[in-house]
Amino acid sequence: MAMNHRLSKLLLVTCIPVVSLVALSGCAPLVVGGAAATTAVVATDRRTAGEQVEDQAIEMKVGAEMRKLVGDKGRVNTIAYAGNVLLTGDVPTEQDKQQAEQLASKVEKVKRVYNQLRVGDITSINVRTNDSWLSTKVTTTLINTKDVPTRTIVVSTERGVVYLMGRVTEAESERAGKAAAGVSGINKVVKLFEIVSPESLATDTSAAPVQESSAPAAGTQPDSGSAEVQTMPVQ
Repeated sequence: MAMNHRLSKLLLVTCIPVVSLVALSGCAPLVVGGAAATTAVVATDRRTAGEQVEDQAIEMKVGAEMRKLVGDKGRVNTIAYAGNVLLTGDVPTEQDKQQAEQLASKVEKVKRVYNQLRVGDITSINVRTNDSWLSTKVTTTLINTKDVPTRTIVVSTERGVVYLMGRVTEAESERAGKAAAGVSGINKVVKLFEIVSPESLATDTSAAPVQESSAPAAGTQPDSGSAEVQTMPVQ
């Protein structure tokens, strides 16, 4: 009996570090889906670790500039991907809109600014809540769409307009745009993708490769009422 008690304590002590390592590990890939699902996506961000850190710094710096510019009279959202910055939200005047772009473009490491700010009153909380819900629906749709690298795509919605940012191939861009446009409630899809070749992804050792699912999910094809898809090239 004493031996069994000591053995139980030994097993308990041995298992704790294993569980802790699994819980704390940030290197494991995200797996979406399972045996009951028709798709499973294993993916990583195609930006390098350095690019991701730079984008976080850009968002903080640009965000600080926007708060100083408009304060509580406006609302500016900042998203950075590989140095490309998207500004959405509401500002009081056209001058504020132009100044916001100028301030953002002067932040270190910023390559290009997509100024999608709206001049007018701050958008109501109901509209913003619906935008968040639309972003969730689009993200879910992309996850369930074959050969779309969801972990390298950033989804943002403003007043029913969905913005897609990321580093993808031409084919992936087309699939993602069509899938997003098929989500009900979307007014328009704007693609701000950085287009890369499949060959460059195969030879790129700075970011882990993306493995896609082998079967498409049902209901991911856009219907005849799909929203407009607009492409804004990233240089």
